[in-house]
Amino acid sequence: MQPVALWVCPVGEFAGVARHITDVARVGLPGYRLVVTAPEGPLLDRLYALGCPAVPLPVEGTPTHRTVRTLRETVRRLRPAVVHSHLAKADFLVAMATVGMPVRLVSTEHHIPEDPLTFHGSRAKSMSRRGAHHARIRRFDQLIAVSESTRRDMLRQWRPSAPVTVIRNGVDRLAPQQDPPTGLRLLSLSRLSPEKNVETTLEVFARLRNRHPDATLTVAGQGDERAALEQLAGRLGIEDATTFPGFVDAEEAMADHDVLVQPSRADNLSYTLLDAVNRGMGVVASDIGGNPEILPPGCLAGPDDVDALAVAVVEQGTQPEARPSLPTNIPDVAGMVRQIVGIYEQAHPTPDHVDTAGAA
Repeated sequence: MQPVALWVCPVGEFAGVARHITDVARVGLPGYRLVVTAPEGPLLDRLYALGCPAVPLPVEGTPTHRTVRTLRETVRRLRPAVVHSHLAKADFLVAMATVGMPVRLVSTEHHIPEDPLTFHGSRAKSMSRRGAHHARIRRFDQLIAVSESTRRDMLRQWRPSAPVTVIRNGVDRLAPQQDPPTGLRLLSLSRLSPEKNVETTLEVFARLRNRHPDATLTVAGQGDERAALEQLAGRLGIEDATTFPGFVDAEEAMADHDVLVQPSRADNLSYTLLDAVNRGMGVVASDIGGNPEILPPGCLAGPDDVDALAVAVVEQGTQPEARPSLPTNIPDVAGMVRQIVGIYEQAHPTPDHVDTAGAA
């Protein structure tokens, strides 16, 4: 019987972290039996379809102590060799649920902004969260960052005591397109939330449409900012060429557009950017986080530099030879998985794990 690697995710919708998990489930973890615990929803549905064992984990609307108790019971029942958490909330849940248990703890950080105030509105709250992360990280044996940028921010903000290893998100390379289409059918594909900076995408589109009246923009995705963004499109006079379809199939959307535009204020190693580059699309993004680890300088500009972003969009849409290709240090999915398993072999339970305080 193979040892169990229990992956813990605190969200059930299908986004970047869920994509990471399902890619690994599709390939498998050599030498380990992957089991995922996460809230009911699209992520678990896809895991069931892949035949990956999964355990529902109540999170939203559930008191934290009950979520911790449920997770602890799952760990006791499965007796995993490794508990691997994804996203900060899962890290905290795992740190609480495994007290007193001799199990290896590994965490992958998928999303940490360069500016802590991006997600925490006040400096006091930001400092409090930094302290909490520094404390919980002491429970972990190994930490994984999805980009060099993420690793730098983890070291700077959290001062981790455990080793931090960069394992970039993996994608399986597609054959290069022959005679890729050109044009200015722009696509935004992200959550409609403040850190995604979709308002700048609208301003970029308004700027270039003065010279390119046939250009169009699709703002795909869901989120609290949708109404405000629709109003902004009206004020900018671009509502006739801008659509807000909500959730879309990412592959179909990319096939129907020429340029992906993503001037985010927080990106670590975006699967959306990786997929767009892999498909031969034009790509323009902000010069923050892990974006420069995917894209060359000609595809990057400051998140508020509307003029530079607009120039790059036109070049990417009309000049296929200027479009980026995947860097050689981006692994395929199997290569990413091998690196993760290598981290498991380096992890050994620390004395903190067998501290019996609060073990009940």
